[in-house]
Amino acid sequence: MTIRAVVFDFGGVLFDWSPQHLYRKLITGDEERQWFLDNICTQAWNTEQDAGRTLAEATHSLIAEHPQHEALIRAYYDRWHEMLRGPLADGVAILEDLHEAKVPLFGLTNWSAETFPYARANYPFLKYFRNIVVSGEVKLIKPDPAIYRASLEQVRAHLPDIQAEELVFIDDVAENANAAIALGWRGIHHVSPEQTRRQLQALGLGV
Repeated sequence: MTIRAVVFDFGGVLFDWSPQHLYRKLITGDEERQWFLDNICTQAWNTEQDAGRTLAEATHSLIAEHPQHEALIRAYYDRWHEMLRGPLADGVAILEDLHEAKVPLFGLTNWSAETFPYARANYPFLKYFRNIVVSGEVKLIKPDPAIYRASLEQVRAHLPDIQAEELVFIDDVAENANAAIALGWRGIHHVSPEQTRRQLQALGLGV
């Protein structure tokens, strides 16, 4: 079946985002820094903001639990933009090639509703997307099947008769790609830009 649209995850595919980029400036020791990110400002804690919790509530509740780390906890969102190092050039090149080939493009990202506007304002390639489903805005998060259904609804607003198997979803997290596959989409686990290009080419897309 012909692929009619491609849906992109953002972090790890199009964006180089990592708390390490900020906390290397704040905690010089590798072991101490990793302990802080594994035990205080954890990925699980950040994911709750991606799912819709406000940054203010998240910061306040974590400081209440760990008051001795208040300054470092506040830095997480006060200096969040320093975690976003910039675009991943090879991933963006795939996006641009698909755009040039006039393939309809959509976004599906786990991202806080409060921090995503910074990316939208600073990275012009996001204008290539016809629609972007942001987890923090819809208060759903990958790999919950409900967020994929919300994404499909948005795709169908532009391509009303598209079927799930006519969609490709690219994500750097295998669990998220597999969740799309379970719903009938074509899923690509993004391990490298070269491998993703080969898989898109195998699906008949000229990249």
